[in-house]
Amino acid sequence: MSDELFSDLAREDFAKVRKREILIKVMNLLHPEKISLLSLDQIRNLLKPKKEEYRGMQTVPISKIVGSEDRYKDFNRMFLPKHNYMKNRWTSIDRAHLRNFILPPVSLYEIGGVYFVRDGNHRVSVAAVRGVMEIDAEVVSLSTEISLDPGMTIDNLTRKVIEWEQKIFYTAAGFSAFQNGAEIRFTSPGRFDELAGIINESRVEWEKKHHGRLSFQMAANRWYHESYIPVTDIITAGELLRLFPGRTKSDLYVWIVRHRDLLKKKYGRTVSI
Repeated sequence: MSDELFSDLAREDFAKVRKREILIKVMNLLHPEKISLLSLDQIRNLLKPKKEEYRGMQTVPISKIVGSEDRYKDFNRMFLPKHNYMKNRWTSIDRAHLRNFILPPVSLYEIGGVYFVRDGNHRVSVAAVRGVMEIDAEVVSLSTEISLDPGMTIDNLTRKVIEWEQKIFYTAAGFSAFQNGAEIRFTSPGRFDELAGIINESRVEWEKKHHGRLSFQMAANRWYHESYIPVTDIITAGELLRLFPGRTKSDLYVWIVRHRDLLKKKYGRTVSI
């Protein structure tokens, strides 16, 4: 088969996958997040992996490749190309597949059991379109205790991270799932770390005042009854959540306390809740 014929077939393939990508986009206009390729930077910011480890060459299921380091805007979740300007690069890879050329392995990051393309996005795309089940890859693993599902959206993952942070905080504070019937619940990651900071600040103040030692669990219990419950009661009585749709009492508590701290520093005096 001539080079020109292979080129014609590759161009036809690209035209087909572009039509398919457009159709899928139209079908998901109301929920584009379901077909969006995940950004590795977003996942890193959410999971904050503490280390990375080189895992060498592996055979990776393409169904577990869910995102990209820097080309997540160029492909959808099925790795279909989203732009016509990608034609030359994509068809060159497709021609190699048609001619049974062996391509170099791709480079992937693994985190939580799923994979993100470091290098080789077009190779993954062509392989996925051609129904290839697995691909050779050089893998670097990023550590996390949270497992990821290939079908996850960024919103799904955000909720899972918050649930994980809540579990860690409750264990450290010695809290039950519902402390005295009131759950501490946030809508953004990182807030439980802020709570731990607030508790530790109050613990340090108590220890200086009383010249003694206070465990984190004891400090957390004091904080909960002397700060969290009184402030959230004010939030409930004032019906403040109506002004902040989609937020929780815990969200407002952190904002109020931090804002109060700023006012105290600004004016150099105690500011009441």
